[in-house]
Order: sequence, then structure tokens, then C-alpha cells
Amino acid sequence: MAGRRRAGVAVAVTVAAALLLGVIGYAAADVYDLAPGPLTVATPAPDPPSFPTAPGAEAPDAGALAADVPSPVGTDAPVPDPAVLRSLMAPLLADAALGDSVSASVVDALTGEVLLDSAAATPREPASVAKLLTAAAALHRLGPDHTVDTHAVRGVAPDEVVLLAGGDVLLAAGAGDAAAANGRAGLADLAAQTAEALAAEGTTTVTVRVDDSLFTGPRMGPGWTQADVAAGFVAPVTAIAVNAGRTTDERYAPRVADPALAAASVFASLLTERGITVVGEVVRGIAPPDPLVLGTITSAPLADVVGYMLATSDNNVAEALARLVAADAGRPTAFADAARAVLDEVAMLGADTTGATLADGSGLADGSLLPASLLTQVLTLAASPDHPELRPLLTGLPVAALSGTLSQRFAEDPAAAGLVRAKTGSLSGVTSLAGTVADVDGRLLAFAVLADAVPATDPAREAADTVAATLVACGCR
Repeated sequence: MAGRRRAGVAVAVTVAAALLLGVIGYAAADVYDLAPGPLTVATPAPDPPSFPTAPGAEAPDAGALAADVPSPVGTDAPVPDPAVLRSLMAPLLADAALGDSVSASVVDALTGEVLLDSAAATPREPASVAKLLTAAAALHRLGPDHTVDTHAVRGVAPDEVVLLAGGDVLLAAGAGDAAAANGRAGLADLAAQTAEALAAEGTTTVTVRVDDSLFTGPRMGPGWTQADVAAGFVAPVTAIAVNAGRTTDERYAPRVADPALAAASVFASLLTERGITVVGEVVRGIAPPDPLVLGTITSAPLADVVGYMLATSDNNVAEALARLVAADAGRPTAFADAARAVLDEVAMLGADTTGATLADGSGLADGSLLPASLLTQVLTLAASPDHPELRPLLTGLPVAALSGTLSQRFAEDPAAAGLVRAKTGSLSGVTSLAGTVADVDGRLLAFAVLADAVPATDPAREAADTVAATLVACGCR
């Protein structure tokens, strides 16, 4: 995968006259918590924290979104006619911008009825839409309220403190933020607890070790390169990291070569600031069984972490989630093992994983192939009342012209802005888009478009966006 890159986007943009909330379909999706808006029947999960807003951009006014919203449509909204839909979609999927290796699937998200199957069972390279499977597996296996702890514990050697990793790669270097997904748990808080516990014991000098043995195997996935690390697309996978290994708060800031050691070094510096002398080099170590705990910090709930991962398409968060799934199942946590655990968990949900292969949990590595039909099955399961644990998968998706990796897409198509909610995928030669739309009649549809032989990225994205926007506008009856 050398040379393959995902393009960066800002997280929030001004959307002038974007959300046509007079459209009945939006109200229907809104009230069932499948699209953003005020008509929710449940308390919404907090939005994932955004990266710095692009110059001149601002978030849409929440009050404006609530204006002139009609009564919502129920589940009796008409279903598109498959024959009409096929006729409309055929020329769009044949667009040369998508290349000659294209698959698409459209289903009724409420019933699972297949409305469009265009080579939907043929596996294609998914890019970052593979994160939908990782999100579903984590939510199903662990639950949306699941959290992970990072501990500071006494080591085996005298005066040794071990930073014990629990899988949180979104630690804050300073104090934790109770409202954030990235940075909910702060190393400064852990250092304060640890320094207080050490002082109470009369210990003023320590060595610091980090135990990140929860995640095993190579730290770089198949096809990953150091250029990917330098470009900020991914960091080597470890079971602990500050800000997913970024060197600054910029989304595509270069990432550190060893996130675990970098986090432990930050922790050691914070101990020093609190009157504890740290001697020797910060290196890896192994915590003893049932160690004495000196301090503990806790991550954001999994629902928030999944929302952050989907909105920002963060590869390290996805890899951490895949490994947490494998670890919880008592399996090895190397790339292939974690990927297999994700697919097995998705199969347990009832989705047909025939032909599916994952090489990692993020879609960045070489070797992943997924059928479009599998993606729409997972989206339909997430929309089902039988799987409320999966709902954060839908509510966490980027929203057209509004949030996450879709914030700068669909801006010139106000009919689709706010009504397409989807996970993006982009590698050199690969463009994918999978999510939900509320169509003009108020029917919720799940869709996936995978193209893995595209001539150029930007035209392919526009072609995929046109497919989604057309689904919004077409009642197809």
C-alpha cells in the first residue's frame, strides 16, 4: 500500500442554507435518532470533539436547525421500487470516474429488503469504510458503555512505578476533559494520584516503566510505511497513547514512533513536576500480577470513542478497538487475529461475512476485501430495534456538509446536505462511501459504494457522492 493516502478534511464548515429540514425524510430519520436534529426520542451521545475549525468556518446555528420541521413520517413511508432504482443508478455506477471495479448495495434500512444489488457480493478493497465493521464488533462485544482504565502500579523492583496500559489511545497529556472523547482521561490526573500515593508511603524517587503488553504482534500493519507515520495517517499500534500518537493537535500532525514510550515519558515528566524524582530511562516493563494500584484514570464510554473514530476516521483508534475485541474474546491481538475477531463478531450479529477479509481494523493495510452487501447488512443491523447497542454506529457517522470527514462534501448539493450520513474511504485507487440516507419520501435507506480501481480520487469521490445524493432525491416509485 505504499503511496496510498487518505485526504484530510476539516471537521466543521459553514453550511449556508444546508439542511433543508422541511424535507420529510430528514424529520423521519431525525426522530429515530438516525440523522442529526432536534426531534430525538433519546438523549443523544455527545458529538466527538472536533479538530481546529478551518479559518472562516463556523458550526451551523442549532436554533436554525429546529425551524419549520414538519411532523415526522413513520415506518409506513413508501419503499423505492427496485426496478426504478436500478434504472436510475445504472448510469451513475457506470461513471468512468469510478473505474471498472465497482460494487453497490442499497437496502431498506428498516426491513433489510434489497433494493439494489450491483455486484454487491463481490469483495472490493474497502479503505476506511472497514471501520464500520470494527465499530459494530466493538459495540456488540463490549457494549456502548464500556470504558477502559489506565493504571499506575507498583512494579516488581523497589521504587518502580509501572504505567499499565488498558487500551486507551486517546489520553490527554494534561488534565482529563469530562466532556471529551479524545482526552477524557488525563495523564496529569494520573500523575497527581500517583505522586500523592507515593508521598504517603514516603517514596520520593522512582523509576518509570510502561507495560503495553495487552496488544501483541507487530506494531505496523501490512503495507504501512514510515511515510504514513510522518504524514500523520497512523502511528505504530500500542496499547496506550496520547492523542492517538499525534505530535500536535492537528489532525494530520506527524505521529510519534513509539506512542507507548512517548506516553510514559509524559507521565514521568508530570511526576517530576509533582515532586517525585524519576531516575533512569523510561523503558518497557511488565507489571506484577495483582499489583498495588497507585492511581487510575478512565476513558470515555465506547459509544463516544466509536463516534470519534468514525467522525475523524482515526486509524489508531480503530486498531485499538479491534484489539480490545480480540482481547475480550481471549484471543491474540496481532493484526490478523484482531481482524479475524472483528469479522467473527460481525458474523455473530447475523451478517453474512462470506468473501470478507480484513487485514487490520482500520482499512489502511494491504489485503482487506469486503462485499458491499456486508456493509449494508451491518448498517441495517445498527438501525434495528433488536440491536440498540449498535445505535452509536449510526449516530457517529459523519453528516453531509456538516461534520467529520463529510464536512466539506455535498456542500454544493443542498438537497443532500444533512440527509446523507456516511463513512468515507479513500486510498490511492480506492474510493468508498457507506451509510444511510433519508429519501424524499422519508424512507431510511442503507447504501454502500465500493470502487477499487479509480483513475483519480477527487472525481471518484464526486461520483460516489452523486450516488448518495440521488438516493436522497429519488422516491423511485
